[in-house]
Order: sequence, then structure tokens, then C-alpha cells
Amino acid sequence: MRKKIIYIAASVVLLFIGGLTGASFYMLDYSLKPSGKADTDRESALRFMYGEYPFLQPWVDSLQQAQALRDTFIVNPEGIRLHACYASAPQPTKKTAVIVHGYTDNAIRMLMIGYMFHHDLGFNILLPDLQYHGESGGKAIQMGWKDRLDVMQWMDVANEVFGDSTQMVLHGISMGAASVMMVSGEELPYYAKAVIEDCGYTSVWDEFSKELKEGFNLPPFPLLYTTSWLCGLKYGWNFREASSQTQVAKCTLPMMFIHGDIDTYVPTQMVYPLYEAKPDPKERWIVPGAKHAASYRENKEEYTQRVQAFVEKYLP
Repeated sequence: MRKKIIYIAASVVLLFIGGLTGASFYMLDYSLKPSGKADTDRESALRFMYGEYPFLQPWVDSLQQAQALRDTFIVNPEGIRLHACYASAPQPTKKTAVIVHGYTDNAIRMLMIGYMFHHDLGFNILLPDLQYHGESGGKAIQMGWKDRLDVMQWMDVANEVFGDSTQMVLHGISMGAASVMMVSGEELPYYAKAVIEDCGYTSVWDEFSKELKEGFNLPPFPLLYTTSWLCGLKYGWNFREASSQTQVAKCTLPMMFIHGDIDTYVPTQMVYPLYEAKPDPKERWIVPGAKHAASYRENKEEYTQRVQAFVEKYLP
């Protein structure tokens, strides 16, 4: 009888471990390799953007006619080929914006922020495709953590392309905002002057915990723990270390925090611990009535004015 009980208990444990392992693999792919990476067809991405932001088409057409919107590729230290598009400002300037897109988006789908910096504020712009997005390679989405190293490489490229000794601002939305916040805690070159994050998350752990609860009605333990561990084995990082909050606490650059007050995808409440963790100088704008990643679309003029006022303080 005792042997039978031991056998049944061992079987239950093995079934639990097997089920948890399978669920962890599923959750990792569900999170970092969602069905269909961001559309690499530039024309369809442009059509989508023209529908959302009609003012973009004349601007993009003029850039394309002048062959001013260009593509460039680099290979990162892991051997992954990465893509970005860039355009020099209408008038020569050292002011440069590196603009980073969100989860399953791509560089083309950040052209509205490119328009703001290039057309309205007269900046040079560079928009990278993060790993597993757009025309960049990569085995999976990196949620900003490994992307921070790629963005730093793109910063060097932008500084070289636009004439050295640039004055550079980083601007990201959603996962792109997390990426630039994660960049901000690193030792940065002299030409990095300011950071703007729009609706970024406190950490990958916090964001995935929220998604696990809302999508599957599950607590973090044990699945998030095992999936994070598996991510470390497969991709070399875990969900806890990928923390925007830890990184901004080390940041000495001026940072502007933007978040819609009815954001439920990256909950509005996440901006408050981020803001508190960041040493001065810093600014915060909680946008009334704005959902996730909609602050610019719904408040184009005020968004542009606030960004302009911020960057003019720190980019002489």
C-alpha cells in the first residue's frame, strides 16, 4: 500500500512538472514570439499609418521624392542584422531624435513621432526596427532589455550619420518607452541629452504579471517564475532583471514621462513609481482621456508643444 501511495504521488509530481514545463514553453512563445511578427511590408504599414495620421502622406511623399528617407543596416555583437530608417533635418542641425517603437510595431509605425521631430521641430531622425520586428532579424522579442544595447549601437550610428557631436534625445512609446528607459541607466555618450518615455512599463515582470492575471486569471506563481527562468536559458535574460524602474533610478539625464490616464494595457499607475525612482531633472504629463499609446494621436498640438518645451531646455 505504501509503495502504491509513493508511486501515485511521484506520478502526480511528474505530471505537474511536465505540465508546468509545457505551459512555460507555451507562455514564453506566446509572449515573445506572438503570432506574426510586425508586418515587414512597408507599403501596407504606410497605408495603415496614412489612415491613422492623414498628414503623414504628403510629408513621406516629399521625403521619398527627394530620396531623403533612407535605410541602413547594422549587425549587433550577437550577429543579428538590424534595420533602421533615417532622414536628415530640413535644415542642417546637430539636434537628433532616435525614436523607438512598441511591441509588435515597427519603425514605419512610429513615423508620426518622426514627423513631429523632423517636420515640426527640425530634428534629424533615426527610427530602428527592434529585434523580431519590421526588417530586423532576431529569434524573439526582447521586451526592451536586450534592445537597450541595440539602441545604444543605433545612437552611435545616428551620431556618425548626422555629423558627429550631435545633441540627441531618445523617444519611445510602450515597449519602446521601456527600451529607452532601460538605455537611460547605462553609461551613455556625451551627445545623449534627454529621454522621453510614453506609456512604458515598470518592468517586464510587472507587465507580464498583469497580462497573466487578465488573460488567464492566473497568479505569478509558479508559471511566471518558470517562464522567466526559461527565458534566461533561451535568451540570456529574465523578467525581473528587465526593469525600467531600476534603470531610471541610475539615470542622470533629463526625462519626460507621458502616460494616458485611462491606459489599461500598461496601467497608468505604473508611471508613478517610475517617476519617483528617477532623480531630477524630470517632468510628468498625465494625459486626460488617453488610452494606451494614444496621447499623440488624440492631443497632437499639445503633445508637440510639451515635447518642444522639454527638449529646448536641454538641447541648446
